[in-house]
Parts: sequence; C-alpha cells; structure tokens
Amino acid sequence: MRRYGPCLLLVLVGAAVLRISLLSELYLRYVQAALRPYLVVSGVVLVLLGAGTAAVRRSARDVDEANEEDVHGHGEGHGHGHGAAGPRVAWLLTLPALALLLFPPPALGSYSAERETAQRAAQGVGTFPALPAGDPVGLTLGQFSSRAIYDSGRSLKGRTVRMTGFVTHGDDGTWYLTRLSVTCCAADATTSKVEVRGAADGAPPVDTWVTVTGTWHPEGELGTDGAWPPVVDASEVRRVREPADPYEKR
Repeated sequence: MRRYGPCLLLVLVGAAVLRISLLSELYLRYVQAALRPYLVVSGVVLVLLGAGTAAVRRSARDVDEANEEDVHGHGEGHGHGHGAAGPRVAWLLTLPALALLLFPPPALGSYSAERETAQRAAQGVGTFPALPAGDPVGLTLGQFSSRAIYDSGRSLKGRTVRMTGFVTHGDDGTWYLTRLSVTCCAADATTSKVEVRGAADGAPPVDTWVTVTGTWHPEGELGTDGAWPPVVDASEVRRVREPADPYEKR
C-alpha cells in the first residue's frame, strides 16, 4: 500500500475540496462565491489525478511481477528488487486531508476580529448617496461604518438601521456587532465593528450572531480615529442563525 500513499492523498484532498464546494456551501467560509467553479474543477482534477496515478502504478506493478516471474522461471533471479516506496512517516500527510474532509474549519470569528489592530485614518470626508426610503434600512456594517465616520452629509442622522453580525466583547464591558469583510478569500479578511449601546438584555455571548436595530449615536470628529468604532443605540437585538455566507464583500 505504501506505493499508493501519494495517490490516496490526492484523492482525499480532492474529495475534501468537492465536499465544501460542490456538495455544500462551506467554501463560503474561506473564499468568495465567484470562486466556486474553480474549486469544483480543482477537486475533480485532484481526484482524477489520484485515481489515474494509482491505475498507472498498478499496471507498472503487474508488469514488474510478470517480468520477475519470467526471470525466476529461467533460474536467474536472486531476490526481490522492489524500489523504495518512501518513508512510512509520509502517511501522516493524510491526516490534514482527512481533517479537512471530515471536520472543515469554521469561519473566522471573534478571535480573528480582535487580532486586527484598529487603524483608522482620515480617508477623505465627503458626502454619500442618500439612503433608501423607509425605516429600518438594512445596511452592512461596512456601509454603516463608512457613513458614520466619513459622511459629511450625516445621512444616518434620524434614520433607523438594521445590521447583522456576530458579537465580540471589549475589555471595559462594551460589546460590538462585528463582521469580517473579504476581497478574495479569508486570508485577506478585515474587520468592521459597531459598538452597541442600550441593549435591554446586555451583551450576548461572544460569537453569537444577532441582528441589531437602532439609531446612529455620533461620536468623535468625522474622519478621525475618535469616530471609530461607530456607535448604535439599540432598540432591538435579536439572535439569528449564522448566514451561509458569513463575510461581507468590500
């Protein structure tokens, strides 16, 4: 079986990729939806490559055995000249592939959000397009943060907003509605977060997904670090299921 180790590894990795991309939406934890076709193709190629390599090695083994029997039949064989199949420790490479297949890693959460240093500098204060009519207006955390920090037209003033994200806690008892934004994949994720005040039931547990409805609470001077993170006065905090796509798009 040692000679088939690399083949098995290829098949396991390909199967894991197909599991998260073709048979489920788990791939959205790691990359954007537009990359799904490439993942599916990659998974199929890996499975076929592993199966094809195994078939070639099986044929080569059969030929070797036939040649060996022929040599032995003429009385000229002195031993079994089987080449080295590689170190046994190489089988440990199958463990990460099995882990990915059976236990896909979760989406990035509060730990990743807290590791990112808050670096907010003036990025050009200006006016934003008017918000849609009607309250509450649904916004991403990125949209809310941009308007709260940089909108000189104060388009959030007097409006009720609704946003969804997961909960992170501050060191001083504050809590935040948080969401990670990606451009391509989880590796380039950045954090958007909004401080929530006035929630009747206090702070939900870390990593709980909630939808917050409330109004903007102005803080600091526009375009400065004093305006970040923005603040919302909550009128309702409702627990929800984690969305299939946990990331916002930039």
